[in-house]
Amino acid sequence: MDKITNAKHKGDGPQPYPSKIYCLDFTMTIVQSLRFTLAALAITGLAACTGNPSLHTSKEKEPMTTQKQQVVALLKAIETGDSAPVAVINPNKYIQHNLSAADGLAGFGALLQALPKGSAKANTVRVFQDGDLVFAHTEYNFFGPKIGFDIFRFEEGKIVEHWDNLQETPAKANPSGHTMVDGPVQSTDLDKTSANKALVKSFVEDILVNGRMDKLAGYYAGDHYVQHNPQIGDGLSGLGQALQAMAKAGITMKYDHIHRVLGEGNFVLVASEGNFAGKPSSFYDLFRVQDGKIAEHWDTIETIPARSEWKNANGKF
Repeated sequence: MDKITNAKHKGDGPQPYPSKIYCLDFTMTIVQSLRFTLAALAITGLAACTGNPSLHTSKEKEPMTTQKQQVVALLKAIETGDSAPVAVINPNKYIQHNLSAADGLAGFGALLQALPKGSAKANTVRVFQDGDLVFAHTEYNFFGPKIGFDIFRFEEGKIVEHWDNLQETPAKANPSGHTMVDGPVQSTDLDKTSANKALVKSFVEDILVNGRMDKLAGYYAGDHYVQHNPQIGDGLSGLGQALQAMAKAGITMKYDHIHRVLGEGNFVLVASEGNFAGKPSSFYDLFRVQDGKIAEHWDTIETIPARSEWKNANGKF
């Protein structure tokens, strides 16, 4: 909910270049490594067409848990102004990690007060749950169009803590025609949640934190990989083109630490900290896993403001 919060930093976030699926620091050495990987995939016959339409056919949604429903209603209340959904927040304990909002309900209320009347919009596209944590992927208009991930922690039936990560909505689709939020929304393979979380955590550690590009091919089913980052096309081939552009522009990205890994079935969200284009940044990556391989990716990157600008002392993570 406090989503919205980093609205005043909307000019800070990294705009023109991709997100993570990629590695610490994008140099021509990494680009060459990826070229080798793609060639190997082609030789072994693993490369496949991207964008399997069957992956995007919508299925009837299963009933949401009460806590998921409460989160969706709470986020929608930002748009409607309905006060009833706010009752799910514990008024005596609401720890806020959006650094543009003060702690507690009062801090969130003050942020809402600053919005131009009737301007707010909130459309939650997908919502998942991992224990007492509910995480949502939402389209916003909050001081301008944004895409956000929100994480809410429940305690004794009430929301007591909130984290989020926001990025400005791009003006157009990515090179493969995907937006930052389209694609499957319903989780499957609930019995594989733990295994999928372990797989994705290993991917982020190997590739994004430690830059072990020799392991990249093992995480994908050939070149079959759907990408929702605004600047990157589908497949490892699309990633290669993005890496070349970043290396040429001298843009670096470094993941330093994984703070949280959440999952429901075949969807896994990773919240990480690092640097993008020389600025301290928060990376939220949502992955869809299929048959033990990474099949799809959504993300947001947000610049972490200087401590002197924080409205609360809880930290981003």
